Amino acid sequence: MSSARDFQLDWLRAFVAAVDGGSLAAACRVVHRSPAALSMQVKKLEQAAGVALLVRDARRFGLTPAGQRLLPHARGVLQAHAQAQAAVSVAPVTGHVRFGFPEDYAAVHLGPALRRFAESHPDVEVEMVCAQSTVLIPALGRGELDVALVTQDRPSRGTLLFDETYVWVGLPGSGVWLRDPLPLAVFEPGSMARKMPERALRQAGRRYRIAYQSPSTVGLLAVVHSGLAVAAVKRSSCPPELMALDVRHGLPPLAMLQVAVVIAREASADPAARALHDHVVDLLGRA
Repeated sequence: MSSARDFQLDWLRAFVAAVDGGSLAAACRVVHRSPAALSMQVKKLEQAAGVALLVRDARRFGLTPAGQRLLPHARGVLQAHAQAQAAVSVAPVTGHVRFGFPEDYAAVHLGPALRRFAESHPDVEVEMVCAQSTVLIPALGRGELDVALVTQDRPSRGTLLFDETYVWVGLPGSGVWLRDPLPLAVFEPGSMARKMPERALRQAGRRYRIAYQSPSTVGLLAVVHSGLAVAAVKRSSCPPELMALDVRHGLPPLAMLQVAVVIAREASADPAARALHDHVVDLLGRA
């Protein structure tokens, strides 16, 4: 690549800030640049790329297809740059980080990650907040959390870590999946883990009714254990005494959901929050 097409770090940082902030004003607060300077940096990146990356209107930024392809690479470059700086830093990272995640990620994904983070950053205090993504995402926006592991509701939300497989589950011998309409136990309104199975049923033409709802996987599994409904849960959350259901039981395939880690705008410059965020990306991004 010629120097005329080199992507400078400041351009990439402005681009990522524009996507994460969603608006010019929010992005300017992250990169500490004037609106004119930030717009110029994004324009230079687009000139070097030879293609538009952002769609702008009066208030918001959106991604073009080229911007969607560039975004994960831009994040990777910025992360690698931060890691290179940390590698030669002699000052230990200290501080307090508020870390949010859904309950069913704790044992499966976060145990080893938190243990390794404590080993490499013993002077950082981690405050853990357990809640669903529908709670965590607004909390990040309000500055009540620094870092969170969430179900990704749009491609620009955080750094994608891995895909999560969902399965239908029912109580063996109950035959509850044969009922019409299908009694369904679902997560809270607005969650991707609720929208996805309902969409699958509608597209398959399968009639259903919402029989129970809970923000907790434990709550849904309790209903399934009773034989009163079926539910769609993470494959890793399905206990062995329940039965995984599929098209043989009249239930459509389920789409995978994406899991991402998000750092709040106000926390992106905090060394402790950035260290935890990068640690989660490094470990869980290989899951």
